[in-house]
Amino acid sequence: MDTPNALIQGLDTANDIIWTYVIITILVGCALYFTWKLKAVQFTMPKEMWRLLTSSGRIEGKNDEQQKPISSFQAFAVSLSSRVGTGNLAGVASAIFVGGPGAVFWMWIMALLGASTAFMEATLAQLYKRRNPEDGSFYGGPAYYMEFGLHRRWMGVIFAVLITVTFGMANQIMQSNTLCDALGDAFSISNFWMGIILTFLTTIVIFGGIQRISRFCSICVPFMAIGYLLLALTIIVMNITAIPGILKLIVESAFGINQVAGGMVGAAIMQGVRRGLFSNEAGEGSAPNAAAIAHISHPVKQGLLQALGVFTDTLVICTCTAAIILVAGLYNGDTDGILLTTQSIEQEIGPVGRWFLTAAIFLFVYSTIIANYFYGEANVRFFAKARNMKDRMPVFIFRIISAIVIFLGGVMSLQTVWSIIDICMAFMVICNMIAVFELSPKAFKLLQDYREQLKQKRDPEFHKSSLTPEEAADVECWE
Repeated sequence: MDTPNALIQGLDTANDIIWTYVIITILVGCALYFTWKLKAVQFTMPKEMWRLLTSSGRIEGKNDEQQKPISSFQAFAVSLSSRVGTGNLAGVASAIFVGGPGAVFWMWIMALLGASTAFMEATLAQLYKRRNPEDGSFYGGPAYYMEFGLHRRWMGVIFAVLITVTFGMANQIMQSNTLCDALGDAFSISNFWMGIILTFLTTIVIFGGIQRISRFCSICVPFMAIGYLLLALTIIVMNITAIPGILKLIVESAFGINQVAGGMVGAAIMQGVRRGLFSNEAGEGSAPNAAAIAHISHPVKQGLLQALGVFTDTLVICTCTAAIILVAGLYNGDTDGILLTTQSIEQEIGPVGRWFLTAAIFLFVYSTIIANYFYGEANVRFFAKARNMKDRMPVFIFRIISAIVIFLGGVMSLQTVWSIIDICMAFMVICNMIAVFELSPKAFKLLQDYREQLKQKRDPEFHKSSLTPEEAADVECWE
């Protein structure tokens, strides 16, 4: 056996063991616990989530002329732009191809439960966020609440390495390759030149800093999501009589009720959990990096918006993709991934579907590349701070490395990338969920404070003076 194949097989074996026996237990167990302790916040506060979403374009809290504040909606858009990507187009198709229609059901379950986990990690990211002295903007994420909340810098460094490798490099290669393949095929352009174009377009945004990244995402994400939803709804309406049968098929396949799906229950659960996490990122520790940048009056506000982001990603957009694929009925063939989604759309609405999906792929994947870069940058800043360095030069170097990685992704093979992403995601989940679980009492306390202020008909505000002196010493930005 040659070395590359042995490496791939070794990674796949490790992934199967970790995901089957460790990750599912951690994610489901913690999500159930958080849902109980938070009094099912993801189900009991949808009205408040919607209120925050419709009013989150404004800047809250104190700011001065030196600051360049980022609104809650802009932070929500950055995290959603990472969530809404190839996981919604190729990931759902792969989950159905491998695990059958039942995988969709388990993606739903992970979203419903995982929204509580997304709430927890985003709230903690807000509580322990830090301020950039150069422009007054905020940054934070799991590495920061590991260092300042748990006082374990070593743990933060490990997580920062994992997320930088996963999102700043491996994920970027996969996203770039997907985009270059799709656009190169559509426009008959070589992957080399598509890689050059994509690299140029990416550097224009990332060299503008988080302000430019957040503005780009706040414009791009609503546009791409609404456009894709309109396409999906058109196909669903055209096949409305088939929808009840599809829903029945999803549920039956999830539990092996019919004979055909009986042997696929395990595969359905595995694919639903794994690809569901890849899509909505709840518990993974990536979205909190975006949640931390918002300028808001209470940490819980961003927690509620991030829970809503999980619902938007999985229950809405992923479900639309699943409906298109199941209506077309091509999932039992030999086609997997983005090609399955493309062929399904093309079968339903003709050749125009290929062009529409090509545009959707560009917006979905390009916005994900931008958000993934930001996750890497936030953790490069953590490295610099851990070594008492100014972060300007490390960030500049990371931007150059990112440009190189994006170009290489357009021209290289994906032979080992998925395996690397899966195993890095697994260790990110383990590291992040340990921290979130240990810090969970603080998030529970913040939600209780938020609910009490709502009962008093007040727009909730948080100040660290409400914490004990020991707790307040670790909090920087909530005067």
